[in-house]
Amino acid sequence: MIPSINPLVLNLKESATLLINNTVKDMRKQGREVAHFGFGQAAFPVPELLVDGLRQNAGENSYLPTQGLLPLREAFCGFLKSEFGLDYGVEDIFVGPGSKELIFQISYMVEGVLLAPAPSWVSYGPQATLRGKKLIPIETQRENSYKLTARELDKCCHARAQEQKLLILNNPNNPTGAVYNEEELREIADICRAYNVVVISDEIYAMIDFTGRPHASIAKYYPEGTIVSTGLSKSFAAGGYRLGMMVIPETLRVLKDALKSIISETFSAVSAPMQYSALTAYSRFDEIKDEIKQNTEIYKAASRYLWTRFLEMDLNCPKPQGAFYLFPDFDNYREKLRKKGILTGIQLAHDMLDQKGVGFLPGSDFYFPATNLGARVASVDFNGKEVRDKWPGGKLTDDQINDLFPNLVMGCDRMEEYLQNL
Repeated sequence: MIPSINPLVLNLKESATLLINNTVKDMRKQGREVAHFGFGQAAFPVPELLVDGLRQNAGENSYLPTQGLLPLREAFCGFLKSEFGLDYGVEDIFVGPGSKELIFQISYMVEGVLLAPAPSWVSYGPQATLRGKKLIPIETQRENSYKLTARELDKCCHARAQEQKLLILNNPNNPTGAVYNEEELREIADICRAYNVVVISDEIYAMIDFTGRPHASIAKYYPEGTIVSTGLSKSFAAGGYRLGMMVIPETLRVLKDALKSIISETFSAVSAPMQYSALTAYSRFDEIKDEIKQNTEIYKAASRYLWTRFLEMDLNCPKPQGAFYLFPDFDNYREKLRKKGILTGIQLAHDMLDQKGVGFLPGSDFYFPATNLGARVASVDFNGKEVRDKWPGGKLTDDQINDLFPNLVMGCDRMEEYLQNL
């Protein structure tokens, strides 16, 4: 029996990030030594506070309210106010099974085209495809750290002035590690307001920021049209908990009412034990704040090490400012790669993984053309618990880097060797 399948699903491939993660795991099971630069999973253990919250509430078996556990939403409002200066009420907050699912729900509900800076996270486009929605990548420039500018957004919106538009803005950014400052967001907000653009501000990496500045959210400058999404997966190192939070302002009440209905007919409510665990994270955040700050310091050291090595290899790479990603490109080796028969980013990624055991994702997975030689590199292939136990702080010596981040060092050495032999 071969059932008919929705044609929008037939051409959908497995998420690039999950695919390379499974590929590398299989290679390691086969005994190959692989530098895993392809998957952005937090490197640290789940904070014990969250684990205790889960353990103590494992017996909670009731369906919770569709919008989420009220004390959790109250605690999250307090967290947003104290940490980011964002003022919302409990009726603005939604709890979902990961921010990824919540973003999909909004993309599904809102009519019109989806605008996404290129490069952007791999799943935004496929989610739009599932809805039959047109994705319009807005190509950004390396010289501007691949950050969307108001001018680029204005040009795109002007060409589609009569259409409703949904913009996804990820800050700090996956795949580049870029962080928008207040002035940049203020200018983008002005354009969004002029064209009535609905914005999803994906702030899942908000606390992994290396700039030393307070986190800036476009919701501060465009509160009436901005939906904020975040969750436990990155800063709280709890990706497997699959719990996301979304903020929808009262000015977008029609979306709140629609989302309640969709949730009631799909996942009903997020797992009760997980919501109680999340309650500990947000209501007792001061108890784990220092732990998260130290984790961020370690992420910064790992990212800066990779950035330094990439520049030494003559790769073009903006300096990472947050999250745990870098986006180097191999343009300076384009001619040598062409002589080897490598013309596309995916060919380069496959060859690097096959020949040197270094896994990363090509720029084409992030809405660049096939011939783009950019690469998304994740800086988290290290044992976070061991690194934190040994962490000396301050400027690291070469010996300390080799001890703390052996897979990062190995991956860079192999990349360098690959390039030298072209």
